[in-house]
Amino acid sequence: MILADFITITPTGLYCVYGDFYLDPQQPVKEAVVSHAHGDHAIGGSQNVYCTAATEAFMKHRYRKFAAVDFYVKAYHQSFKIKEVSITFFSAGHILGSAQVLMEYKGVKYLYTGDYKIEPDTTCEPFEFVKADVLITESTFANPDTKHPLAVEEIKKLNLTNANIMLGAYALGKSQRIIQLLSEYCPTKNVMVHHSIMPFVKIYEEYGMKLGSYKMYDRKVMKNNHEYQVYIVPPMVFHSYHKAINVVRAFASGWKNLQQQNGISLYISDHADWDAILETIKKVEPQQVWTLHGDGKQLRDYFAGKLEVKILN
Repeated sequence: MILADFITITPTGLYCVYGDFYLDPQQPVKEAVVSHAHGDHAIGGSQNVYCTAATEAFMKHRYRKFAAVDFYVKAYHQSFKIKEVSITFFSAGHILGSAQVLMEYKGVKYLYTGDYKIEPDTTCEPFEFVKADVLITESTFANPDTKHPLAVEEIKKLNLTNANIMLGAYALGKSQRIIQLLSEYCPTKNVMVHHSIMPFVKIYEEYGMKLGSYKMYDRKVMKNNHEYQVYIVPPMVFHSYHKAINVVRAFASGWKNLQQQNGISLYISDHADWDAILETIKKVEPQQVWTLHGDGKQLRDYFAGKLEVKILN
């Protein structure tokens, strides 16, 4: 029997009372199961953190000695228990080390996706479709009007200009994907990376991800060369230089509002769009869908009378 209260939302985050642990808590807790290392899912300070090896590495870089009291690193497909709940990680395809969390309790399987995408990305492990009774899915872009274009076609837009480009991208995950795409599909570009992004790049390479050609940002190179330079910067730097001269601005994101007032729109998302969410539901074959991190109303309306969709947030 599916337990309606298996996962509940608390001020601290998603809580599983039957295992007495939290999924991606937003405050330090005793038992934290962390799907991936983005700051809105992984914070420092918890006592016991269960995650993949790459997630541990990113958290230790970001939070240093305050990342956790103890880490319990688990490989994909390696089952472990917290109290009476059996837990197994499966790759989520979002960033390196990102995991879906399959929780089994009294014969019922609950699958928490965390953030995910199902499209190919050579800089992280590919998404795995896992059968479950309850699919707890992110719904960031759960809108029929949202269809992410192919990342390869988007990155090729940068070949349409020879001008220098200031390219905004999140430091972890997006930047590494952009470096790889630029290296493969924009070979005439000289890719330079902001210093704050470099440690994450190095961790990716330590885990065997081949990102291609890039260099640490050099102001003199950008100043003396007015063409073919792409400078990848984190959001804070991108927004602080909103009046930067002699560059074309672009920001890699699936959000339309982040494309406004830029010279080039770059719709590259690391989240599932409407079609991807529908495909995931089809292949997981759940009896119920619970939605998080977005608006699940349109999914609920789409499946009305056919599949129970419960909105958790």
